[in-house]
Formats: sequence, C-alpha cells, structure tokens
Amino acid sequence: MDTFLNAGVCVVRALFCWLESVVLFFVPAHYRMKSVAGDVTLITGGGSGIGRLLALRLAKRGARIVTWDVNVEGNDETVRLIRAAGGEAHAYTCDLSKREEVYKTAERVKREVGKVSILVNNAGMVIGNRLLEIPDKLIEKTFEVNTLAHFWTCKAFLPDMIASKKGHVVNIASLAGMQGMSRLTDYCASKFAAVGFHESLTVELKVGGHDDVHTTVICPFFINTGMFDGAKSTVIPFLEPEYVADQIETAILLNKEHVIIPGYLTPLFFFKLVLGYNTLFEIAYALKLTDVMEGFQGRKWSPPVPLMNGAGSRTSHNGSASPPPSEHK
Repeated sequence: MDTFLNAGVCVVRALFCWLESVVLFFVPAHYRMKSVAGDVTLITGGGSGIGRLLALRLAKRGARIVTWDVNVEGNDETVRLIRAAGGEAHAYTCDLSKREEVYKTAERVKREVGKVSILVNNAGMVIGNRLLEIPDKLIEKTFEVNTLAHFWTCKAFLPDMIASKKGHVVNIASLAGMQGMSRLTDYCASKFAAVGFHESLTVELKVGGHDDVHTTVICPFFINTGMFDGAKSTVIPFLEPEYVADQIETAILLNKEHVIIPGYLTPLFFFKLVLGYNTLFEIAYALKLTDVMEGFQGRKWSPPVPLMNGAGSRTSHNGSASPPPSEHK
C-alpha cells in the first residue's frame, strides 16, 4: 500500500512541476527574474571574455563582484571597468589548478568581502590536439581546471549558502560536454564531467532539502573569444560573446537549471538518443561538424610542466593556469 501511495505522490508532484513550468512559460521573463543586488558574486576567469562580460552585467544589477584570474592585468581591468560604472568589484589572483590555493583565496574572500552567494565556475582551458599528441601533464591540467576546480570552489562556498538558505552555483560547461568531438578528447571528457557534476550536485541538494540553493549549467557552442582560434564551423556559426553573456545572465536571474546555447540545438540531443550514434555521426560528417577543430591554433605558449608525450602543444586558456595568458569561453 505504501508503495502505491508513494508512487501516487510522485506522480502528483511531477505533474505539478510540469504545470508550473507551463504556466511560467507564459509569464514574461522580466517578472520572473530575481534580484542579485548586494549578492557577493564570485566569477572565476573574470579577467576577460565571458567572465568579464558577465561580471559587468551582474554588477549593473547591484551584485558585488569578486573576480578570480591568474591574469593580474586583465583582472584589474575588469575591476576598473566595474568601478568606473559605479559598481563594486574585487580582484584576486588565483590558480584554479591548485586546490590549496583555491581554499586559501576563498578564505580571504570571506574575510575581506563576505560570504559568496553566487558562484560562477567559468575558467577553463583547451589543448586542441589528438589524444596521442597531448602531453600527460596537460591532460591532468585540463581536468584540474575544467572539472576538479568546481569541486574545490563548491566545497569552499557551498556551506555558507546552505547555512544562509540562499545561493546559486553556475557551472559554465560546453556543448562538448554533451557530444564528443575529434581533437577534444580531454576537453570533452572534462566538460562531460562538469555536466555530470552539476546534475549530481543538483540532485544532492534537492535530496538534502536545500532547494533554496540553485544550480545552473551552461552548455554553449564555440564562442568567438579567441579560445578556439583557428577552429571553423560552416554550418553552425560561432557565437558572439555578448550574446552568450546575455543568455547566462538571464539563466542566472531565472534560476534555470540547464541551458544550451543556441537553444535551437537542443533537439539534436533528442536525435542522438533516437537515431543512434552511427547515424548521427554520418550526419555530422556530411555537415563537416567532425572537422571543426582541424584548423585550431589557440594561444601558443611553452608549457611550464615536463612533457611526457613528446613535443609542445597548442593550447588556449581562460584564466585557469598560471603560465599562459588568460582566455575565456
């Protein structure tokens, strides 16, 4: 009897959630947006690109911005721009590939600025080589920045969000975290992991009764920020940073849980399940979507770590590891 009762309750709750989403669909977004005024908002990789654009937008809405980046000049420039516009911003130099540095910098932020209520995990890096050409250390670095850093930042700031019953964790992943691509084995794997992290964290918070701590994962197509210089797509155009920043801002204000940018690509993942892998691959191959990374150049630099698999690698970053210049999605 209890089993049937529980099943009935689940059906009713699921139906209520569905009806709620239908009703809210017809309510103008402006009336559904939350206020972020006064919220301490930490954005990793905020020294340029999407991180900077998002920081500027949220600052205009009254958020108190904290930007983390290894690019000191870029980080300071973001703060200068926000303060010039009348907002509040604070810059901290932090290498997200180093766990203890993340924890130490987090304590400084809490002590000097206050408890973080909105966390945006934006920093990331891409190598852009085939698996057998990527030095082992850079594969590790990719996961340290694109995936593991999310664990450290969340462990640093989630307790305060839960205690205050207010918070929002935003993970900037990628469409490459939902579909594998050539020359992106490490990047795709790290972004798949970021999406999985988001989904598991979301369930964990809901099961724990912490519905007042929201989560959002953003999965955009390639963006024209320089991170993927040289890559080309003849069918799906690269996204403009301003457009992506607008979409992320809206997602945060509406507490959306999963956002694909551009939205018209969402049905592709339904087709992935229905058509099967081989069919979808043939379609992608015909449209040359499998060749997007063939001309990739990214930012060239000399890796600061010992190479275990041969010569140097081309790579792009967005404020994640200390040696290279900062780049953002």
